[in-house]
Amino acid sequence: MAQPMNMDDVLQTFIAESRELLLQMEDALLQIEQSPQDLDTINGLFRVAHTIKGSAGLFGLMPIVEFTHVAESVLDRVRSLEVRVDEALSALFLDARDHISQLIDLLAEDGHLDRLDEPLQLQGQRLGARLAQYLDAPLASVAPGPDDTPPTIGHEAGAGHWHLSLRFGPDVLRNGMDPLAFLRYLSTLGQVLHTVTVFDALPSLQSMDPETNYLGFELALLTDASREVIDGAFDFVRDDALVLILAPQASVQACREHIDALPQDNAELLALLVRCGTLTDAQVAALTEQDAPTPGAAPAEPDGSQDSLALSTKASKGATHNEGNLIRVDAAKLDQLINLVGELIIAGAGANLVAVRSGIGEMIEATSLLSRLVEEVRDSALTLRMVQIGATFTRFQRVVRDVSKELGKDIVLRIGGGETELDKTVVERIGDPLTHLVRNAMDHGIEAASTRLERGKPAQGTVRLNAYHESGSIVIEVSDDGGGLAKDKILAKARERGLVAEGQLPAEKDILNLIFEPGFSTADQVSNLSGRGVGMDVVKRNITALRGSVSLESEEGQGTTVRIRLPLTLAIIDGFLIGVGKASYVIPLNMVEECIELAPGQEAEAGFLDLRGDVLPIVRLRDMFAVQGPGGHRENVVVVRYAGVRAGLVVDRLLGEFQTVIKPLGKVFGDAHGLGGFTILGSGAVALILDIPNLLGLVAKEATHRSIPRPLPTQ
Repeated sequence: MAQPMNMDDVLQTFIAESRELLLQMEDALLQIEQSPQDLDTINGLFRVAHTIKGSAGLFGLMPIVEFTHVAESVLDRVRSLEVRVDEALSALFLDARDHISQLIDLLAEDGHLDRLDEPLQLQGQRLGARLAQYLDAPLASVAPGPDDTPPTIGHEAGAGHWHLSLRFGPDVLRNGMDPLAFLRYLSTLGQVLHTVTVFDALPSLQSMDPETNYLGFELALLTDASREVIDGAFDFVRDDALVLILAPQASVQACREHIDALPQDNAELLALLVRCGTLTDAQVAALTEQDAPTPGAAPAEPDGSQDSLALSTKASKGATHNEGNLIRVDAAKLDQLINLVGELIIAGAGANLVAVRSGIGEMIEATSLLSRLVEEVRDSALTLRMVQIGATFTRFQRVVRDVSKELGKDIVLRIGGGETELDKTVVERIGDPLTHLVRNAMDHGIEAASTRLERGKPAQGTVRLNAYHESGSIVIEVSDDGGGLAKDKILAKARERGLVAEGQLPAEKDILNLIFEPGFSTADQVSNLSGRGVGMDVVKRNITALRGSVSLESEEGQGTTVRIRLPLTLAIIDGFLIGVGKASYVIPLNMVEECIELAPGQEAEAGFLDLRGDVLPIVRLRDMFAVQGPGGHRENVVVVRYAGVRAGLVVDRLLGEFQTVIKPLGKVFGDAHGLGGFTILGSGAVALILDIPNLLGLVAKEATHRSIPRPLPTQ
């Protein structure tokens, strides 16, 4: 016997899908502002509202159903070109979308919508009243252009008496759908005049299965909804039900086709249609008196009117077969899979070590094959967590729209590299830093339109979001074509706060990086968006927590670019194992350029090494981590590069490549510089993972300090 579906899981699926649909709705509304007569986008908006309303109706979530019904009705008038979308209507729909989102969030938090707080109720009532004004509005004077043809969506004028024959399949209950929920939902479209339950499939009491559905329904519905809307109410049981719809004032031929398509006896069905008020006794008599076509008679012409029969049967499976290619998986299950793969890697490394020690060739070969297969499983598992960053970028269209209106500036967002993929965890945690950077670029970066025109720029400012892969990392750029950062102003503010000594002149890069200091701000006045010195330091801290780095480029009068570098994944990496004394360390393999041997007698002077004519700064890990005990017979240098900075790490031993499962360090090690986590080796020993971006940052800082001139003599 099939297991019954957990309705809590179904509700969570509804919440997740509704949030996705609301994001689509927001994107579509922003597009319509630019192209108000884009019928494809308008129809897409209608489908989103209809789907959310239909799904909510199945769960009896009436606050969502009632509010979305009003929005859907307005969209129905929009797509039939009775109402034109302007800036005011688009803004209203954005507010309506936000209200539905609040209801979904409340549902996710409480599990029900039985009690709404008063502010949320009043907000819904006000928005509903504003939307209802468009339902009473006169026909808009919209003259379709030469390429604009009104959509044909099969509206029937005024309220009509529709007849529905519903035969739900035996497994509909097992699949988590309640037939009565669909009947309740139909009441939101109009008035259910009459319902007759069909018991023909009901077995004997001894043969009944409580999880099997045996019932069908004949019902009459008085509504002004279109056939498409009525038919769409049954999208969720399309594969488990036979749904036949008979339009108001259907022809005799349409009625006969409707009856013939049902499995019951025709006489019985005619009696049911009479009980529902769909047919009169006189019409039944007319149907029963009709004989089959005489030999040689021309076949009846199909009824081409909008009142002809509309069938929605299992034949529609082919239209939705592609949906079966996608499976929604809980992120927690993916996390568990990644953790298990990590443990498998550690166990495989241990087995490989035992095989090597045993010296048995067959065992070594078997563990080698196991390691290769585990690596393939690892790559496949990590791929499951990779998502495109384009969806995250697109959400900022709304941010740019709202903030630009608040600032009174004309700003557009340009997006590039949306197909770039990275770990879902990274995507979720990068949203807040990006939001602050985008808002900061609009407030501080983009000048007022008059100032831009004086500088020979277009009045419309541009903020760009771009992403691309580089050396095993993902680079995200937030740039603007504004006025750039005033380096003199930043330096003066830093000296005022004591961050830079008088007479000291840091390098340009160091001056720009001062804006990441806590509480640092050059704003002349505090606004709702910025000026309090809170934000940029949080941005850097959040990015550093993701094992990433952030850098700045700016040219006064031309604009600013903030460049964020992040690892593709936070869970498992290919590492390069090194040894210093008795300790082992791991370097991310994608940051290793080459390894060279430090010849006997070859000494590095003043922290630098001559590498084929290039000056290479070096870091002795033995000195950095205060490693005691004798070293190896000779020293090696691992040349690493990250974000254009290169350095050499002097180590005792090179131990080769190693699949590394990254485990976070505890809070005790929160202040440890140069460490990004730890891993467990096959022997059971612990190896620390080096934070190469942090190490190279220290190297670059020391090199910069060496180039800073001494304080200028006073005159």
